[in-house]
Amino acid sequence: MRMSRTKWIWTLVGVAVLVIILWRVFGGSSQRGFGDFSANGPVPVTVVPAAAQNVPMYLGNQGTVQPINSVNVQPQVGGQLLSIDFVEGKPVTKGQLLAQIDPRTLQAQLDQALAKRAQDQTQLATAKANLQRSEDPKYREYVAQIDRITQKNTLAQWQAAVAADAASIQNTRVQLGFTKVTSPINGVAGIRQVSPGNVITTGTSIVTVTQMHPIDVIFSLAGKYLDEVRSAQAKAPLKVAVLDASGNTVEADGVLKVIDNQIDPDTASFELKAEFPNAQNQLYPGQYANVRLQVRVDDNALVVPAAAVQRGPNGEYVWLVTDTPPPGTSAEPDGAKKMRRGARGAHAASSAAADHKPAKYVTMQAVTTSGESGDTGLIISKGLKAGDLVVTAGQFRLKEGSKVTPMKPGEIPAPPTTAEIKAAAKGGGRGGRRH
Repeated sequence: MRMSRTKWIWTLVGVAVLVIILWRVFGGSSQRGFGDFSANGPVPVTVVPAAAQNVPMYLGNQGTVQPINSVNVQPQVGGQLLSIDFVEGKPVTKGQLLAQIDPRTLQAQLDQALAKRAQDQTQLATAKANLQRSEDPKYREYVAQIDRITQKNTLAQWQAAVAADAASIQNTRVQLGFTKVTSPINGVAGIRQVSPGNVITTGTSIVTVTQMHPIDVIFSLAGKYLDEVRSAQAKAPLKVAVLDASGNTVEADGVLKVIDNQIDPDTASFELKAEFPNAQNQLYPGQYANVRLQVRVDDNALVVPAAAVQRGPNGEYVWLVTDTPPPGTSAEPDGAKKMRRGARGAHAASSAAADHKPAKYVTMQAVTTSGESGDTGLIISKGLKAGDLVVTAGQFRLKEGSKVTPMKPGEIPAPPTTAEIKAAAKGGGRGGRRH
């Protein structure tokens, strides 16, 4: 029984201690000035000045990478394929041997044509000798006129035969040369379509060779931009860049080469062709590309970080830092001022004595944006001037006329001093007794 009573007493003591602690934490702290210090003190915010910059203006859309040249290599003569002399997926140069076709049939035809020419040349020599003898004054009176005419025609006939033999030899040599299949362009060889030992014809595809350097990108823009693009292109070649899905630059050294000569009536757009060196093989034929065309550079455009621009029911706005409270926020009734002075007077006096910095305030400033500047900036066409400080972080704690502590990006607000905490606590205590 005694043990139960002792245990009961200690339980009551523990409950009482817990109640006191909870009251001190949740009730007593509100009587102190520290809570009032954080609520009524200046709000730390990150600010950035509006800056005048030379901002490039872009037009963009999706496009497709297309090779300037792509050749489906097919043999010009048929026969058995003896060898494949390229490596799939590797670069090839113009005139490089790609494949070898059995040349023996065409070689035999060439030998036959050479023999035929030799035979006809012999006949030509005989005809020429006969005509010369008939034309000799010593024999001329003994040869009938009709015979001399016949001999002239025979000579011309064999001359033509020899010329035909020469043409046949040349043609056979060309055909024989086609048994060595070479690359018609510099490029990259694709996947081979045949294997050595196959009998191929002139319609057989051996491999596709695609030019990679330089390479084209075809894209389209809305027809309303046609005059702007043409006017800019007339002044100087326009720069074109290809971006990845995240907006990072893949190729930035493209140049606009062609503006199509008509607008597609179905899509109300026109096509453009840009050429890229593609030195690092970043662009691949057939892939989609996010294309950005630079049409001009706006000098001294006013730029602020995109994080500074907020959107409300009345449009876009920024929190503008000012040296004086906005009109309508500083004039308060005397009774309200006294109430505030009792809770914050000691803190304000201590703060002013601590840093001697003039107070800063914020006001909601309507702005008009007219485009983007890079990935993180917006162009302001109305509402600000160069040098104006705008809030880029901490806006959720602001209201019209809020007092703020401006900080640079990355800067951390200094902790309150001991004097400030004591002044805030003292002022908060007096405020609590008044209630």
